[in-house]
Amino acid sequence: MRDVEWPTLALLIAVYALWAVATTWAAALWLPLGMTLAALAIAQHSSLCHEALHGHPFANTRANVAAVFPALGLFVPYLRFRDTHLAHHCDALLTDPYDDPETNYLDPVVWARIPGTLRAALIFNNTLLGRLIIGPAIGMAAFLRGDWRAIRACDRSVRRAWLVHLAAVAPVLVWVWMSPMPIWTYLIAAYGAMSLLKIRTFLEHRAHERASGRTVVIEDRGPLALLFLNNNYHVVHHMHPQIAWYRLPRLYAQNRAHYLARNGGYVYRSYGQIFRQYLLRAKDSVAHPLWPRP
Repeated sequence: MRDVEWPTLALLIAVYALWAVATTWAAALWLPLGMTLAALAIAQHSSLCHEALHGHPFANTRANVAAVFPALGLFVPYLRFRDTHLAHHCDALLTDPYDDPETNYLDPVVWARIPGTLRAALIFNNTLLGRLIIGPAIGMAAFLRGDWRAIRACDRSVRRAWLVHLAAVAPVLVWVWMSPMPIWTYLIAAYGAMSLLKIRTFLEHRAHERASGRTVVIEDRGPLALLFLNNNYHVVHHMHPQIAWYRLPRLYAQNRAHYLARNGGYVYRSYGQIFRQYLLRAKDSVAHPLWPRP
């Protein structure tokens, strides 16, 4: 038990408690309150899933998987999140339209061929407002399309991940079905949680000639930083993915000049600054700006 990271475990217990309160007492008291608390609990649980795949709070991998097993967010299988996210941690491939599973950039050749209506949606999705409203739908559509192709190609690991996911979703849906919260409102809360998480991923990575210059730092210590478990210190996380979330701010503060030199000064002071700059303005192009044009 010396190896247990107690802050992470305590937060995980608190999240499950908040989720239970949201779907029962809060939903019965006032449904919008229950939906809001459920969205916050689901988003926080997703951040804890990210911690689990990096080896927290336990030293044992199976224990970490079991700790986050209930699929509160419904939509993304944990095993697929784990595999794609660990592939994303190959820093040399960050922002690559084909080999980075988490990028929003497209090959300019592909961008030149897609229909105008889809172009308009993707341009809107490159604003923060668009990422909040349609970002989860666009992301899930692309994710499901890729996984369906993999399943049809007899990829056993993808098929297994979805079968495990069904087992993880079932107890969540049974709980909600028995609770005062209607299923349709829980689906809205789950979508809202994905929208919150899109704030974190909105500009985590940029197109840059150097791989080390592609990852952001957002010097925020407010509620969103807690919700995202300090992943706003993203360059620190990419350089030290084994470090627990609650150690990242201090590590960054001790070596701030080093990290900012490494990422080429890709830094924002707060999430408030990001909202002011990019709520209605695209942060960059959908077509990868450094890839060859058609």
